[in-house]
Amino acid sequence: MPVHQGVLVCLGVLLMSAGGVMVLGFGLNSSVLLFALGLFLGLGGMGLLVSGLCMAMKNLHVAVPGHFLLHPRTGTRFSPQQAEAIQRRLDRIRREMSADSVSRTPEPEPSLPSTPPPWTMEPPPSYDTVMKSQERSEEL
Repeated sequence: MPVHQGVLVCLGVLLMSAGGVMVLGFGLNSSVLLFALGLFLGLGGMGLLVSGLCMAMKNLHVAVPGHFLLHPRTGTRFSPQQAEAIQRRLDRIRREMSADSVSRTPEPEPSLPSTPPPWTMEPPPSYDTVMKSQERSEEL
């Protein structure tokens, strides 16, 4: 972690702890001014801590040419030459695919028949028939 990020993290922790001591120790028993000052120091320290950690996380990865998806998940990374070769190959494949899609004309969809097919199912039974059959099954 570079020096300025480490200073931000340390200063953030220091201010948070000083603000916490002021809020918990002095703020409740004495004036509102000390409570507000402790709260301000604590929140400012938290802001410095978060910004220092964000800066450290942003600079954590190593800059390798190519896309981040080109790195294997095993933790090892492609060398810069391999990443560039893979990127060139993917670009070539992408260009070929776009050329194929432009040169081909889409096949027309078959049109639907003008009349629907004939109905082959029998109609459902009437309500009375269903109710009578349920009454008979309950009696047995």
